[in-house]
Amino acid sequence: MIPGVFPQGFRLEPLERTHVRAAFDCGESRVTDWLRSKALQSQNRHLSATKVLLNREGVIAGYYTLATGQVDFGDLPPDVARGLPHRKLPVAILAWLGVSASHQRQGLGDLLLAQALRDCYEAGQTFAFIAIILDCVDEAAKAFYQRWNFRELPGHPYRLMLSWEFLAALMEVE
Repeated sequence: MIPGVFPQGFRLEPLERTHVRAAFDCGESRVTDWLRSKALQSQNRHLSATKVLLNREGVIAGYYTLATGQVDFGDLPPDVARGLPHRKLPVAILAWLGVSASHQRQGLGDLLLAQALRDCYEAGQTFAFIAIILDCVDEAAKAFYQRWNFRELPGHPYRLMLSWEFLAALMEVE
């Protein structure tokens, strides 16, 4: 089952110029740098969409970025590829997810991921895709996503996927 709502006083909003991104630090430089310097530009170019979780004081406690993309048929696990056309296939991409160092170990990563999955599922009602794909920055991130049943793409140990079928089953349990 997918975790519920954010703590009282926290709110999720689409990233805007007015959000103070420079103060965000999750302890992983690539994840921090994306939000600080690239997320808004990418969003303004309609390449991705970022949502920020603000705490009671309006400080960014965490965020996630979603995008769309394609995966080559040959990169999929055989059980997922079965019956699909032999070409590039549409996917949702969980491009980034981070929780500020001051808000870690409070379950916010799970809550942000749950909301990102809900967003993907809702988008999948309009724009079809076969899976959610993400690239892990390290082993700790990989272990986090694997707890959610993301699994490796063959030959790509840090690229994980969650099939549309599994996502739909998760949403039906709610």
